[in-house]
Amino acid sequence: GAQQSVTVANPVSGAAPDLLPHFQLEPEDVYIVKNKAVSLACRATPATQIYFKCNGEWVHQGDHVTEHSTDRGTGLPVMEVRIEVTRQQVEKIFGLEEYWCQCVAWSSSGTTKSQKAFVRIAYLRKNFEQEPTAREVSIEQGIVLPCRPPEGIPPAEVEWLRNEELVDPALDANVYVTPEHSLVLRQARLADTANYTCVAKNIVARRRSTSAAMNGGWSTWTQWSGCSTSCGRGWQKRSRTCTNPTPLNGGAFCEGQNVQKTACTTLCPVDGAWSEWSKWSVCGAECTHWRSRECSEPAPRNGGQDCHGPELDTRNCTSELCSHAAAGAEDVALYVGLVAVAVCLVLLLLVGVLVYCRKKGGLDADVADSSILTAGFQPVSIKPSKAGERGLRGRGWAPTLGHGVLWDLGVAMPPGWLWAGAVCPMRSLVLTGGSVPFGIPDLGTGTLYLKGSLTVGDFVARLSTQSYFRSLPRGTTNMAYGTFNFLGGRLMIPNTGISLLIPPDAIPRGKIYEVYLTLHKQEEVRLPLAGCQTLLSPIVSCGPPGVLLTRPAILAMGHCVEASAENWSIRLKKQSCEGTWEDVLQLGAEPCTELYYCQLEAQACYIFTEQLGRFALVGESLSMAASKRLKLVLFAPAACPSLEYNIRVYCLSDTQDVLKEVIQLEKQLGGQLIGAPRVLHFKDSYHNLRLSIHDMPSSLWKSKLLASYQEIPFYHIWSGLQPFLHCTFTLERLSPSTCDLACKIWVWQVEGDGQSFTVNFNISKDTRFSDWLVPDSEVGAPALVGPSAFKIPFLIRQKIISSLDPPGTRGADWRTLAQKLNLDSHLSFFASKPSPTAMILNLWEARHFPNGNLSQLAAAVAEVGKQDGALFAVSEAEC
Repeated sequence: GAQQSVTVANPVSGAAPDLLPHFQLEPEDVYIVKNKAVSLACRATPATQIYFKCNGEWVHQGDHVTEHSTDRGTGLPVMEVRIEVTRQQVEKIFGLEEYWCQCVAWSSSGTTKSQKAFVRIAYLRKNFEQEPTAREVSIEQGIVLPCRPPEGIPPAEVEWLRNEELVDPALDANVYVTPEHSLVLRQARLADTANYTCVAKNIVARRRSTSAAMNGGWSTWTQWSGCSTSCGRGWQKRSRTCTNPTPLNGGAFCEGQNVQKTACTTLCPVDGAWSEWSKWSVCGAECTHWRSRECSEPAPRNGGQDCHGPELDTRNCTSELCSHAAAGAEDVALYVGLVAVAVCLVLLLLVGVLVYCRKKGGLDADVADSSILTAGFQPVSIKPSKAGERGLRGRGWAPTLGHGVLWDLGVAMPPGWLWAGAVCPMRSLVLTGGSVPFGIPDLGTGTLYLKGSLTVGDFVARLSTQSYFRSLPRGTTNMAYGTFNFLGGRLMIPNTGISLLIPPDAIPRGKIYEVYLTLHKQEEVRLPLAGCQTLLSPIVSCGPPGVLLTRPAILAMGHCVEASAENWSIRLKKQSCEGTWEDVLQLGAEPCTELYYCQLEAQACYIFTEQLGRFALVGESLSMAASKRLKLVLFAPAACPSLEYNIRVYCLSDTQDVLKEVIQLEKQLGGQLIGAPRVLHFKDSYHNLRLSIHDMPSSLWKSKLLASYQEIPFYHIWSGLQPFLHCTFTLERLSPSTCDLACKIWVWQVEGDGQSFTVNFNISKDTRFSDWLVPDSEVGAPALVGPSAFKIPFLIRQKIISSLDPPGTRGADWRTLAQKLNLDSHLSFFASKPSPTAMILNLWEARHFPNGNLSQLAAAVAEVGKQDGALFAVSEAEC
């Protein structure tokens, strides 16, 4: 109702001028049944005027029905007023506050207010929250038949029927009804065998539960029998009996089948077979060339035999490089002497260079002194070679893939490849990045890197020849790719919070892997969920599957669960090669395998895995207090050429990848983000999510929705498999010149007791077209290779590992470092690995890249070092 002014009339002649009005009749609480309006009345004397005020606003004068009379006993004037309240008036503020009205009466002496009368919409749900079930008990044993009536306003009253006759505890001392409406039989008698029905009723309706007759009930299913075949497709069965309970006193027999059959498939062993030989390599310095093949067409699986025979074939070759092979024996001694002289000259030159560098006080790229350990892990600078110099001057680490320094090694190298500072000697490698395999001359220590000319599109095209490619997404937007060796590296999908850390020495030395990281859309991968299970994270693939890792890689991704042991059972699922999803880890329980481990934090989880594959985090709620985080996001058109204007409210899982997808979708639709997203905790209470719009200026805008609110079904949100759930509010401008909108959007989930929690969005001229962007937490290229992928310098990392892995005096070892970094709850996992310190540093790298504070880590290491003064002593020989 609009605000109304009230004018006080002249007092009626004969009224006592010094009396305040008092109420003979005050408005009382009422319930609206279905669509019938309710009437509120009040009567006061002496009164010159009476008006109703509802929810703080005066009711319009024309909506009052007024009657005047005179009190026969006192002769004072009496006024009685009535109004009607409709269901639409109450629903208009439903969920925000309760609807109330009160009377205000005037006399010449002042005003008096009546009590507040609350108007509520009466209802009674159809379904009982808990119904009585059949029970079989022994004679004289007590029994309780529970009944929780449907939700309703006013609360339903409960009565019990036995064979359609009312059960009256006042007439039978053997029965009574608890305050929770359960029927209790103190001692069961043969006469108590009957059909019991719970009846709930209020002013709206009367509901009956299903009768608790002694009908037959099925026992639990037996375990599935073994598959009928040992190889291939067969069948298995399980059975149940009608003994829980057995039908009594004419009760109905169980309905349904007592035997179930299902198809099963036993994996047949597949023997491995060789692929085609690769092309012959170029002729090497030893007058040989080689070719290789793999046991991959098919690879052995399910216990099949491995391929027999060599995987590498070497033979002599004839070319100009081998012409010296025909030289006589007399030339051999000459060549040997020349080589010896050359080696001596090179050694003398190296000694001179080292002496000169020592006098100059400079450090080479792979040399560090003890001060590095206490200087906040400052990276050691790389001294680049000057232009025109040849040879390897100051070996250094290769930076990011595709951004390395091409050093002149004095030998011819194939185009498209880089040679970086080495850690281990390598004679030759088979690399998939080049068009033709080639031999690497013995140039000392070195590692071969693929130059960053291969695009993700080229990589996807190459993947199309692999058997696992059919389950990967066809686009390249949510994929990262890199080529890695034993130095490790990192893959990141920008703006999703998803990354894969490959620590140093996770890839065997001498191996080079092409690794991908992919984010799947939920509609692309069928993840079966049962019962109260819900998807808590994105579905992520890293591969190729089946590669050998000697240390766990760390897969980082976001999640949307408010985790607690009493409310959630959370499992890590991995898809097998056959396409089925398997539980590989239950969080909070002792791990049954050393292949997987998961560190769950408030916003993200970090999965340690020695086997690459497809992963997802799935939760099962254990109570109705379990909740997921939703992110509520508003979008609206950037321009409004027509009279209609749509506001879209998305309800997303609170992970960065889903928000990124929605923003990309809205960019295609021409929508723009309104303000920053809001977080809402959605409970497992089986109640839907409701959305409504309020406080629009009625003179400028109107809503085209017929209902007062919109709903998103509970299970659509809870499963987590429908990523882009949203409601659209269609508004209409009453004038084409209107360009400003101010309103409120309320979002709430109604709980069982009628309370609600809300999120309030304000849309105004200042915020309507605000340019809000998603914070970009990922900095740098999607693929980082080698030392540039890590915050901790390689030499410092190795020194910390060698110092903290052995048990230290006074506890100065990796356990103390874990406590300093608040990781002491994972000590058993760290202890199961060959290098616990490496696991701690790997987890620190995964959690803090690229914005980690090395000074804080250095301080933690320094505190550990104080417990043992000789912990980080670095000798000059070690440098």
